[in-house]
This record gives sequence, structure tokens and C-alpha cells, in this order.
Amino acid sequence: MERVYLDYAAATPIDKRVASVMQKWTKSAWANASSLHKEGEAAKDILEQARIDIARILHCKKSEVIFTSGGTESANLTILGIVEAIKKKWKKRKRKYCPHVVTSTIEHPAVLEPIKNLLKKGEIEASFVFPNKEGIINPQSITRELKENTILVCIMHSNNEIGTIQPIRKIKKAIGPRPFLLVDASQSVCFEDVSTERLGADILILDGVKMYGPRGAGILVVKSGTEIAPVLFGGGQENGLRSGTENVISATGLAKALKICEQTREKESARLKKLRDYAIKKILATFPNASLNGSLENRLPNNINICFGSKSQGVTLGPGSSKVTPWDSEFAIIKLDTLGFAVSAASACHNLSLENSSYVIEALGKPECASSSLRFTLGRATKKSDLDKLIKVL
Repeated sequence: MERVYLDYAAATPIDKRVASVMQKWTKSAWANASSLHKEGEAAKDILEQARIDIARILHCKKSEVIFTSGGTESANLTILGIVEAIKKKWKKRKRKYCPHVVTSTIEHPAVLEPIKNLLKKGEIEASFVFPNKEGIINPQSITRELKENTILVCIMHSNNEIGTIQPIRKIKKAIGPRPFLLVDASQSVCFEDVSTERLGADILILDGVKMYGPRGAGILVVKSGTEIAPVLFGGGQENGLRSGTENVISATGLAKALKICEQTREKESARLKKLRDYAIKKILATFPNASLNGSLENRLPNNINICFGSKSQGVTLGPGSSKVTPWDSEFAIIKLDTLGFAVSAASACHNLSLENSSYVIEALGKPECASSSLRFTLGRATKKSDLDKLIKVL
């Protein structure tokens, strides 16, 4: 049975062109880039070229590009590092403020969990703003939460579950130069211009696994002037922010993956948008009790997130049908898997918890859909015939 993969928001396959570049450099860039010998110098040159290539695409300085192990490390490093730096600064100046952080209720766990952990330990104050019913954050809802001790605002560019795109430029304009703005653009990079110049972000997060790049590798852009302290200590690599032997091979893969995203972004976005809209229309016509989660207009071109009705409401099977059956997303994912389809519901990271309902969909004011929704995310290999097969199997 030929399988159909529709979970690109969780992970993308490594592009063959990316794998080819990485394979090429394994023969000459395997040495420690911090070493002073010829092999080390060669590895350092390749690492810095990757940094230059990434900086050009993201419109930032090469010194602002930090290589990490991925989105989770980048988010934790930033949140913990900024809080630590500001606390030290205020302590030195004998200011008794407690740092305040603003974020949204629909952020990725990599952002929410470190904030909640700091909050629990009494190291910060935090405000959590809700989106509107379409999953969009109003900039004014953030500015209303700003205080004299607010140091950081964390808002993702597009949501990993429902695909809604946030008005980042308007948010930055509303909050001004301070507090710092952290933007996770991992889901958007293949479809949107996420350069720091365009977004106005002080900190930008990208993850290789979301852009057909290497696993366990990410890009963190920290704009000059951003106050951040290291949370990992060692040899002082990556401008002292991320100690550890540099992953040169993965850096070359990240640079290549980002370049491909830049080159294919417009054409691929248009192709996937047509497929997305076709599938949404057909699913909603086939299942009268179904509804779309999140905005249709301000949405990633590859994201389809459908509520198939609550467990009590059930799903009406087909136009004119009176047969209603209960719906459970976890069961549906497992059943679809046995039939050859890889789909998801909540974030793959969230699936590790015992709670399988979606806090993102609950935040939209649709608690009845939190455990009866499915996410289908399209990618470079997705065809119209795949979606027709999916709808038939559904």
C-alpha cells in the first residue's frame, strides 16, 4: 500500500539537495571548527560561509546568526537567557522589579513551558493573551498587558496546529523597541518572507526539521543589542551564547534548505493554496457537522485543521445522510494510519503528554472540538489525488 504523508507541520523529509550538500562536506568539514590546525580552519571557513548565506537571506548580520539543536533549544535559550540578563542588570542597579513576559495561549510548548516554569518558581510575572475566534492575536491585546517591567513578548509567526498567521509587524510597531520581540517562524519559512527586516523581530527561531533540512539543527537570530545571557557554559562557541562543538555539517544543510525555501516559496505557496482550498471545500461539503479551525484568509497555504463535531454531536456521514457517529481524533489518527495516511491532531510535541486534546483549539472558544479535530498539512510531495483518497477514506 502506497502511504500518503500529510503531517509536514510535524516534520518534513530531508530534501535530496540538502542531503547532497551535507554528504559533500562530510569529507572535508569533519574537523572541530575551533581547532587551529589546517583541518579545523577548513571546517571553520565552511561554517562561516553557511552563516553568511543564512544572514543574507534573513537580512541580518552574520554575527547575529546562532546555530542550535532546533526550535526547543532556541526558545529556551532565549527566554531563560533574557530573563537572566535582565535580572542581573536590575540587581546591579538595585532595582527590585520582577521581569514580566507576555505571550499567547496558543504558543508552542517550547515557549509556554519555560515561561510557566519560571512563573512557577517566582522568577517572572507573565500575561497570556487569547486569540480571537479565528486564531489571530490582536496587537492591542498585547499592548494592554505591557508594564514598566515587561522585558519580552513571545508570539509565533504562524501557529503549528491551525496555521493562522499573526500580524507580527503590527505587533512590533505596537510594542515599540522595548520589550524584545521573540518570533518562532519555524512553520512559516517555506511559505513566507520571515526575514528580521520584514518582521521587525529581535529574536527569530527557525528549525531544520520544518524546512526539509537536517534533524536536530536550528537557526536562532539574535539582533544586536538584545540583552541575553548564556544558559549553556563551555568553550564559548556561537558568540558565547551556545557553547559546544559546532555542528558544521548541519549548518551547511540549514543554509541550503533555507536557500531552497527562498527560491521556491512563491510558486509552492500558490500550488499548495489551491490544494488546501480544494480539500477544505470538499471536506466541509462531505461532512455537514464539520468546521474549519482558524482563519481561512490569514492561514498558511499547507494547513488544514478540521473539527469533525464533538463526541456528543458526532459526524454526519455524507450529504443527506442521517447517520451520526461519535468522533475521537486519537482513534481517527490510528485508524487512518492503518489505512496508509499519516495525519495528526495536536502538536507532535504535545502528544507526549497524557492529555490528547488541543489547548490551541480550546483557546478559540471551541472546547467541544479540542479532541475531535484533525490536522492535515501538505508538502512538496502532496498531490490532488492524495487529498481525494484522504476524503474517501475519511
